[in-house]
Amino acid sequence: MKRRKYMDQPLMFVYVLIIFLSQFLIVTSRSKFPCLSIIDCPDLRYHTLQNCIRGFCVYLE
Repeated sequence: MKRRKYMDQPLMFVYVLIIFLSQFLIVTSRSKFPCLSIIDCPDLRYHTLQNCIRGFCVYLE
């Protein structure tokens, strides 16, 4: 049965790697609204704070 344990480890590593990397793709794809001031940032209901930093809207939960 020891051999079965080692066969699952590469598959589990790939699974965890996909989940970990997908979080970064989701976060970076959400906040690409260009702005000149905080007034230019659209209101999103699930974010409580917003700010215009370096020409892009930044949202904080």
